[in-house]
Amino acid sequence: MTAGQPAGSAEEPADFAGRGVVVTGAGRGIGAALARAFAGAGARVVVNDLDAEAAHAVAKECGGTALPGDAATTEGLTALVGQARTALGEIDVWCANAGVAPVGGADAPPAAWAAAWEVNVLAHVRAAELLLPRWLERGQGRFLATVSAAGLLTMLGSAPYAVSKHGALAFAEWLSATYRHRGVRVHALCPQGVRTDMLAATGAVGEALLAPTALDAEDVAVATLAGLREERFLILPHPEVAEYYTARAVDPDRWLSAMNRLQQGLEGSDAL
Repeated sequence: MTAGQPAGSAEEPADFAGRGVVVTGAGRGIGAALARAFAGAGARVVVNDLDAEAAHAVAKECGGTALPGDAATTEGLTALVGQARTALGEIDVWCANAGVAPVGGADAPPAAWAAAWEVNVLAHVRAAELLLPRWLERGQGRFLATVSAAGLLTMLGSAPYAVSKHGALAFAEWLSATYRHRGVRVHALCPQGVRTDMLAATGAVGEALLAPTALDAEDVAVATLAGLREERFLILPHPEVAEYYTARAVDPDRWLSAMNRLQQGLEGSDAL
């Protein structure tokens, strides 16, 4: 790498050996798979999760450091960033993976809307606020947001999830557009169904819409590291999502009509 060249630039693919990586929501599912994948690539990994026992189990499995806690609040993130810097020296990659998926529509309880906004969006904003000064000083840093295909499309049956994931995508886009030239690389991971506890919690809607094409979390992690190395902003473990996203942009009325037909089918099947 030449002097002043940002890590992970187009001239040099991302190399994670020896890098300091923090993964939030890493006690299970996609987060745990990401922690294992980064460790397998030679990174030094911090495993964060609200579930302390799960965080320690994954950290032990991948030779990482468990730092349990709340990665959504200002206080929790400040503690996590400080402790992670102590453990790693520098945070080279931040994986904003923790998320919640409350069900419901416009009538979802205020607490559900608040949780979706705090965890799925503001946690990313607060982490970036803490990370950016050091990254901009160093001229390098990498932010991975686990957004979901819902952020590109929508999620029937869960307005708080769909809306907040659109917000997460918008913030990731803004970060990339604003800081790319200063060495900060940003990525949005947008899978459809993944065989995790979150998918199971969606019940009949998730079973009908997502389960048929669901991937294992390990497959998502492999696709993620490939996307990072290829410097892709949108990382799509389900390639067909690109076609859906294009259709949505080119002819939104046709796309919305198709989604409404899916909605009607769910109502007819008593999934909703």
